[in-house]
Amino acid sequence: MHALKDSEESFNGFGEAYFSTVETNRTKGWKFHTKMTSNLVVPVGDVRFFLVSPSSFEITPGAKIDAYMNVVIGESNFSRLTIPPGYWVAFQGAGSGSNLILNVADMEHDPSEALNKNLSEITINGYELHE
Repeated sequence: MHALKDSEESFNGFGEAYFSTVETNRTKGWKFHTKMTSNLVVPVGDVRFFLVSPSSFEITPGAKIDAYMNVVIGESNFSRLTIPPGYWVAFQGAGSGSNLILNVADMEHDPSEALNKNLSEITINGYELHE
């Protein structure tokens, strides 16, 4: 399973690589990176990623969002998802058991460059987002 090469056009540099897990039907989010580009792969299980761009509409607390992107990557659809800064992101376990995510980020973790919202602050129509 290939994650990322420095010869790829989408490679922005290396800051750190880290893993996250998410259980079936559990959701983690929302996070908004102001500078970091994430390169996400799911080597174990399947994960649904939700991406919302605040530039196209105003996100207010409890907003129900119809304009969003969601994609499932993992063992059933092995690929890399590159997310530039400027999107609200949440992810949900779509495979059974524990699902493993690798993020190859272009910068080291810096809490001051990321914003967070509770799951209840952005609701995706048609999906239940449970922590």
